[in-house]
Amino acid sequence: MIKSMTGYGKTEFTINTKKITIEIKSLNSKNLDLNVRINNPYREKELLIRKKLATKLKRGKVDFNLFVENTSEENGTVINKNITANYIKQLQEITTVSEEKALEIAIKLPNVLDSLKEDLDENEWEKIETKIGLTLDKIDVFRRDEGAILKADFKKRIHTLQDLCLKNVVFEEARIPLVRERILKSIIDLKLDVDKNRFEQELVFYLEKLDITEERIRLDNHLIYFLKELNVNESNGKKLGFICQEIGREINTTGSKANYAPMQQNVVLMKDELEKIKEQLLNVL
Repeated sequence: MIKSMTGYGKTEFTINTKKITIEIKSLNSKNLDLNVRINNPYREKELLIRKKLATKLKRGKVDFNLFVENTSEENGTVINKNITANYIKQLQEITTVSEEKALEIAIKLPNVLDSLKEDLDENEWEKIETKIGLTLDKIDVFRRDEGAILKADFKKRIHTLQDLCLKNVVFEEARIPLVRERILKSIIDLKLDVDKNRFEQELVFYLEKLDITEERIRLDNHLIYFLKELNVNESNGKKLGFICQEIGREINTTGSKANYAPMQQNVVLMKDELEKIKEQLLNVL
């Protein structure tokens, strides 16, 4: 089972006079990159929240938002009367503005408005913590669904690579005799006098270097291994990436040994399919 690193989860609920919104978004990233935004008075729980996110999400660029909106008539903000009065007094000393105008100016100056400090209610936090877990479950479902789509695409492309590998077997049957014939023709055209026994030995040695049997067997094994890893319990995009590196190595070696246009063209198609797999692997957890 594979999961995508792309996901989204949102939960809205109310506690007393507060409307609370928890939102989690994640995108692909090599490692875990957390961006956490929390309203007071819950900032003291940031480390706990980060630990929960890291445990559940593991990898990805994650944005976590905890918004709190007070729906009561009390907004939790008071005017600092002493600072305001001092501002008005100073304004009237340096200008002839009215007291009403001085108040209008003073109210916009620093430290006039104070937010009432709210202490953390542990009972309230327990409810929020439960909702954070619920939101993490939502994003996990999203990631599983996206992973299922990726898995289907990977299977299709791996099967395409297996079909292309079978074509190389067909090409191999025609390639070696053709290479032998081409070398013999070159010898005849050059009118070279060569020792036939020595020539046959060198020719056999050269053709053995062009043999792709080992590469084909290893490539088949890597493709089977990739399909097997798609069905394990844990999603491991990095491991699939390592397998892709091995697949690419065998494809490249096959291409360098081909020395036969139809096989080289087939190798290009294999590389194209592999690149598409690699691009999609960037989104796998």
